[in-house]
Parts: sequence; structure tokens; C-alpha cells
Amino acid sequence: MIESSTIHAIASKIQVRPNQVRAALDLLEQGNTIPFIARYRKEATGILDEVQLRQIKEQYDYEQALAARKETVRQSIIDQDQWTEVLAAQLDAATQLQDVEDIYLPYKPKKRTKASMAREAGLEPLADIFWNQDSRGPAPEEAAAAYITEDVPSVEEAIQGAANIIAERLSESASFRKYLRNDLWKKGRITCTLQCDETEAPTMLNYADFSEHINHIPSHRILAINRGENQKALKVSLQDDTDGHIAALARMALHTSSPYRQIISDAAADSYKRLIFPQMEREIRNELTDQAEKQAITVFAENLRNLLLQPPFTGQIILGLDPGYRTGCKAAVIDATGAVLDYSTCHLIGSQKQQQESDRTLTAMIKKYEVTLISIGNGTASYETEQFVSNLIHEHKLKCRYIIANEAGASIYSASDLAREELPGLDVTIRGAVSIARRIQDPLAESVKIDPQSIGVGQYQHDVNQKTLSNTLDTIVESVVNYVGVDLNTASAALLQHVSGLTAQTAANIVAYRNENGPFHNRQELMQVNRLGPATFTQCAGFLRIKQGQEPLDNTSVHPESYDLAKKIVSHYHLKVKDLKHPDMLQLLRSKLQMNAAPVLAKELQAGEPTIRDILEELRKPGRDIRSEFPKPLTRKHVLSLDELQVGTIVRGTVHNVVDFGAFVDFGLKTPGLVHRSELCSHPFRHPTDVIHVGDIIDAVIINVDAKRNRIGLSIRKVPVKK
Repeated sequence: MIESSTIHAIASKIQVRPNQVRAALDLLEQGNTIPFIARYRKEATGILDEVQLRQIKEQYDYEQALAARKETVRQSIIDQDQWTEVLAAQLDAATQLQDVEDIYLPYKPKKRTKASMAREAGLEPLADIFWNQDSRGPAPEEAAAAYITEDVPSVEEAIQGAANIIAERLSESASFRKYLRNDLWKKGRITCTLQCDETEAPTMLNYADFSEHINHIPSHRILAINRGENQKALKVSLQDDTDGHIAALARMALHTSSPYRQIISDAAADSYKRLIFPQMEREIRNELTDQAEKQAITVFAENLRNLLLQPPFTGQIILGLDPGYRTGCKAAVIDATGAVLDYSTCHLIGSQKQQQESDRTLTAMIKKYEVTLISIGNGTASYETEQFVSNLIHEHKLKCRYIIANEAGASIYSASDLAREELPGLDVTIRGAVSIARRIQDPLAESVKIDPQSIGVGQYQHDVNQKTLSNTLDTIVESVVNYVGVDLNTASAALLQHVSGLTAQTAANIVAYRNENGPFHNRQELMQVNRLGPATFTQCAGFLRIKQGQEPLDNTSVHPESYDLAKKIVSHYHLKVKDLKHPDMLQLLRSKLQMNAAPVLAKELQAGEPTIRDILEELRKPGRDIRSEFPKPLTRKHVLSLDELQVGTIVRGTVHNVVDFGAFVDFGLKTPGLVHRSELCSHPFRHPTDVIHVGDIIDAVIINVDAKRNRIGLSIRKVPVKK
């Protein structure tokens, strides 16, 4: 049973009602997946979306870790016979793991330190004399004389040992650490200096003499600084008000005038410089890095989501080109189902004879298979390949167009076991061309075969915690796959395994069943798949589609548990579910279905209004692909050159990456243009992803061209408004 205090703590942080939190956690505990809960348990959770559900789960996991750590700390202090009611109250009031660690610090088992060695030498009573600051106490030297031993041969060493104990005590003050932490976050600055010759680290010149408030520094700058430090190109430090902080620590320690005032003051300085500040600097640098990594991962995840949601080019015969210099350009033609029709290797950048042969080969393939779209990988030799294709289309008056595809990870996929299984008769290099073609045909179905970390739509993704990045991106893939839905009769095992409730094994079993028995005729047939029981069926069925099946509702996101309800809704309008198969009757049903009828239908049919709304939406557009609502990437017939560009020219392009400082736009040049965040729009925003997304098609005006550095600056906000 989840404690009520935990429920209320999560509800307060997530800004939802406690009963919503309890319902969500109960459903998760029962083994339901987040996509399933968000889509099919809206009445139970009060319409919590996937983001809120994940926040609840993450916060619950944090609260559990916090409670477990509190119990460990409590038991450790009890075992030391140091437990008090004051400590109990402090521990109960702690809401962050850092607060718990600050409380535990004085009682935490320590490594061998200067203070521990002084205690072993019997100097703790002398430290107590100094610490208590009796104004009538003996002089420090007189007090220390009583503690001279074989291990402590002099008065000076006795005083120093006692001071080391005091320094450690001061370093364990939770109240001072809290004050210092807050002050550093308000006033601290990160400073950098270059540690090598400028020619050795040209990318770090921006940080050669750098200083910025830590609460203002953006995440991409933190990651760049960390990279420079790891490469030993930069020396990085946290700048603080050292004298002011030492004075504050001394004031906290000194409570009366005594012969030991100077010893306490010196111990405070030593404590701050040797113990407190180095620890606090590490803590703040780690927190800055954690925040920067979280931001970088969030940006990567948002870009990946938008990339995966790019609409497919259905019904196209596509020629995929994997560009290359020495080994040539690999070409593969696929049909509308993704099957390979033909393939070849062409040398587009070789001798004139090789280019002429390549011209004949590609033209023949395009005409023979009636290719409608050419997909060119954006890697090495992409621009030269684009020039060749542009000339080919123009000279032979071909009806096809071309598009530049993100080929990141294609080589990894080509050499994978999955690629060998899917394309057993093809060379590894040709598989890359097939993948580049399929990425345009159906970005989601092909991209799930590739490690999300290999898809280059982020910033500094190789500098962040790889496990956290992987988990986050896997979550995005799962979310998008279930949001879009999966064709049960054509999906690969790689795609199916991301469906709610399915594993790699059950996905493979579905494909094996399909290969042995032919296509599925209805969703209920899933129950015949090996190791796919009722619980798994409940989780996955609503996300799997069957086109032209026995049951029209199987081609919608209506869950089988709601089929009776859907049929009652259709019957309410004097029609039948089978009418969904007939265009004329479907049009009639659409004209009758009104979304504002949901409250009335919910009352009449005694069902939840959110479920009614979802069913009405599906009945209006059965079989729709949600991705069709997003803009398709731009296709082109000719290539631009840097010489053609002039400041003031308006270009149209596709956003292919969004980062903290702006967005990169492909508008037909070898190098994408950059829209700096200051050129996105006039109104304020938090992050570029708030106003622009991967896959967006935009008009932008060229505001600067730096041919020497091969850079093009774009602006969206300066594009003239069309009248």
C-alpha cells in the first residue's frame, strides 16, 4: 500500500490531484504500460497524458529512493548510539537526497583523514577545549602541553591536530552548507583559461578567457567546457567570494571572546579551503553537468520524436543512393512495399567514362522501374551525388524528384544481424542503400531498426550519460510507435517489439506465426501466437492495425474491449460497423458523427466521456495515419550552389536539427543554414523547440553568407509577411 504522504508529495510536485496519482501508480503496479494507460484508461486517471504518467513514475521512484536512504541513515546513526529526536525531526523534514546526505555527514564513516589521525593521537579533548571557547580557559599552549606524547611530540603539533578536528566539524555543518550552496548558485561563476596552444584546440577559442554566472550558463556551453577540460585544453574553476565565505563560517563558529579565537578562525579558513569548497565545487559542477545532460537529452528526444513522426512516402517506387568516393555510390530500387527490385554500384565521381556508365545505369533503372523518388544519403559525397542526380533529371527530362535522407546509423544497421536476416542475399554496402530508400518510404518503420543514439539529431549526445540517453530515446521510440500504431501484417519484429506489452520474443513469435499461417484476419487471432496471453493481448491489441480484415474496427485504435460500445454508437446513428468499409456509407456516418455529442452518448450508453470521444474520432477517420497530418519533407529537382546565394533571398527548406542555440535548415545546399535563436521569432520563448521542430518546412531569408567558412545565416522573423 502506497503511503498517503507519498501520494500527496508527488501530486504537489507534478501539479495533479492525489487521486490521479494513486490511480496511475495502481495501474502501473498491475503491470500496465504507460502508452496503454494514457490511451485506454483515461477515466481512471483523469486523462493523464504520457508525460504526466512518466513524471509520476519518476517521482515515485525518487520518493522510494529517498525513503530507503533515510532508513539506511537512521539505522546507521542508531547503531552508533547517536540518534536523537532532533535528528529524527530533521530527517523526517528532508525532501531531497542532498538534505539527507548533509544530515548524515557528521555520522558517515570516514576514510583516514587529518582529523581522524588527530583523534587516534588522543587530541579530541583538546579540540573540545578550543571548541567550547571558555573565556577563562588556559592559553592554547598551556592547554596543549598536557597532550604531548610520543605521537604528538610538540605543542604546535598538538594545536594543529586539534585544529584539524575543528576544521572537520565545521565542514560537517548542514546549515552552513545550505547557506553556501544557495550563495554559490546566486553569485558563483565558471571561469576558463586555455591550457594549450590556440592551434591545438581551435574549437575552444571561445573559452580561452571565459567567465559566466553559473545560473545563466546554457547547457550546450557547459558540455562544451566539460569536453575542453577532458581534452586538457581548458582549465575550469568555480569562482567564489572566498574571504566572505570564510568570514561567515568563522562567525558561525565563534560565539564568545576566548584565548582560542585565532585557532577557531584559522580552522575555519582551513575547513573552507581544504574541505568545504572543493566538495561544493565538485557538487555544483556535477549538478551543472547533470542539468546540461538532461537538457541535451531532452532536445535529442524531442528531435527524435519529430523525426520519427515524419510522414511516409506511400505508393512510391524509390531509388536509394548511398554516396561514396573511392568505393562508388551504391544504388537500390525498392517497390511500394519496400521489396528490393534491383541494385548496382555506380562511380559518379570517377573518370568521365565511369560517369557516363553511371549515367546510363541509373537512367535505365529509373525508367525501367518507373522510379518516382530518389533518396540520397547525407554522408560523404552527398553533395556531389546530389549534383549528379540533379543533372541526370534535367538532361533526361526524368519525372522523378530527389530528397536528402538522414543516413546516420545506416552502416551500423547494414552490418547487423537484423539486416542479414531481412536482406540475406545482398552485400552489406547495398543494404545501406536499401535502408536509405526505406527511411524515406516509412521513417518510423526503418528508424526503429537503428540504435536511436546513432541518429544525429541532437547536440553533444556523445558527451552525456549514455545509459540515461539510451533509456530516454527508447521511451520516445515506444511512445511514437504506439501513438502511430503498427500494421500487424507488415511490421518487422524490430518495430513490433516497441508495441505496448510486447517483447523482442513475442514480436518474433508474431512474425513466425505470420510466416507460417499467412496474414492475420482479426486481432483475436493474436491469442493463438505462442506466449501471447490475455494480459499481453490487452496491452498490445489497440495499437496493432489490420487493414482489409474481417472486423473494420481492427483498422482503428479502438480497443477490442470497447468494440461493443463502438457498435452501440454506430447503431445510435442507424448504421452498422461494417459500413466503415464502404466509402459512401462512411461519408454518411462522418456527416452524422458530432464530437459535441460525446456527453449525451456517455450518459445514454453509461460509458466514460473520454473513451466516447476517442471512439468518435476513430469512426470519423478509420485507418488514418496520424503522421499524414505532418508536413512531408521537401523534394527537389535541382541543386543550389553557394555562388547563387545572396543576402535577402528567401529560401524554403526542411528543419533537420534543433539545438539550444537555434535550428539547422536543409534548403538544398551542401551545408545547412543556421537560424540562430535570436532570428526565430519576435515573441519570447524558453527554447527553440518551443517554436520550431525537426521536419518543419519553413521559409527563411538569407541574412549572411560566409563562403570562406562555408556558413549561411538564416532568419525566419525577418521573412516579409505575405499580404
